[in-house]
Amino acid sequence: MQNASAQNPSKKTVLGVIGGSGVYKMDGVDFVHEHKLSTPFGEPSDAIFEAKISGRTVYFLPRHGRGHRFTPTEVNYRANIHALKQLGVTHVMAVSAVGIMKESIKPGDMVVPDQIFDRTRGSRQNTFFGEGVVGHVMFGDPFCAETRSVILAAAKTEKATVHDGGTYVCMEGPAFSTRAESHFYKKTLAPAVIGMTAVPEAKLAREAEMGYGMLALATDYDCWHETEDDVSVEAVLAVVKANATLANNIIKRVATMMPESSSSDVLYAAKYAIMTDRSTIPAKSREKFQTLWGPYLG
Repeated sequence: MQNASAQNPSKKTVLGVIGGSGVYKMDGVDFVHEHKLSTPFGEPSDAIFEAKISGRTVYFLPRHGRGHRFTPTEVNYRANIHALKQLGVTHVMAVSAVGIMKESIKPGDMVVPDQIFDRTRGSRQNTFFGEGVVGHVMFGDPFCAETRSVILAAAKTEKATVHDGGTYVCMEGPAFSTRAESHFYKKTLAPAVIGMTAVPEAKLAREAEMGYGMLALATDYDCWHETEDDVSVEAVLAVVKANATLANNIIKRVATMMPESSSSDVLYAAKYAIMTDRSTIPAKSREKFQTLWGPYLG
């Protein structure tokens, strides 16, 4: 699914970064414009900040809004992804704090996951399809191989302790897991990390034909880790703060290491996904979905 195809025209790559509220305050980055956008799916979490890094345009979006105003369930993921699409973003780098589910991963390490297990509860809007347009994208490999490889290379270049691959369990939140849940995940799924935002972010990015990769910042052991060294909230915040500079350096490195162009199949994920007879698509839906799938709507 994710290998470049000779049949796909090459697209100029444009990077978008979705992260915490500090992603638009990076040292050494020239922020040139603040985009306040609206979308057919409502308002994104915040303005999107346009920056120049080594001459390349990068867009930054604080997932939870400035001041961390939205819970993981309240985030308008559809508006966030659509707004980035409006700006021409082709590849998304998600930066997320996560809980640790393996002894081999330590607080302060970084993980670039390659799989997702969805434990959200259906309260999030997790697809663009509907309103007379039915489609099914391939999602067997939820993270873009091309984006993952660049994030990994950038993390290694910055001398981060980074783990390649592993499953990200996405839970609903905002409360953390019970011990019973945490032990269940560990025993049955053997995941690497647990978090609250990869779903539906990754699904929507795929439907929007964007390459999606994640830099997961391991902050603390989930509550399966029943020892005297269980990490407190204060310790978690300390790890996040300590990792902020390294994470920002990796983001800047990714921006410079992204290929100038790409013909990855992920960038054409919706090409054959739409099942609906084009003659039956309502005019309002045809207009609503132009930014996402204009060439495929007939």
